Amino acid sequence: MIPFVGIVGFSNTGKTTLMEKLIRELTVRGYRVAAIKHHHRDMEFDRPGKDTWRHARAGAATVMLVSPYQMVKISKSEQKIGLQKALQEITDADIILVEGFKKEKMPKIEVFRGSVHDALITSREELVAVVASDREFTGVPCYGPDDVKELADLIVKEFLKEG
Repeated sequence: MIPFVGIVGFSNTGKTTLMEKLIRELTVRGYRVAAIKHHHRDMEFDRPGKDTWRHARAGAATVMLVSPYQMVKISKSEQKIGLQKALQEITDADIILVEGFKKEKMPKIEVFRGSVHDALITSREELVAVVASDREFTGVPCYGPDDVKELADLIVKEFLKEG
């Protein structure tokens, strides 16, 4: 188990400033530092001025924000992080929806807007459906932007094998 030490005190006592200084000092010494911030209220993560943002700016390799029923994590890596690495981090879901990663081989639902481009970017082999308001495509299920229930039905049927 990785050793850990708590920095505690009442609000506005300088905990975050001390954390920043310690993170910088330990990082300069060659250590990879992780920082965990406990929060009792609504989560605001990695915005300028927030404790987690300050921890990351100080050099923490991993920053987490933990509230009673939520956890957010950002990790730095020495190597490029691809989709497969990201997928390994999620262990508590029935399905993962991935936004982006256009070049990765995976089943895809392409959102098409004729005013942005004039052809699909997804190969027919990977294409599960198209969401478009201004054009129909043959050979693939097509949905409008508001057909969310129908698209969810397709996902449940095709990937969760229900229905």
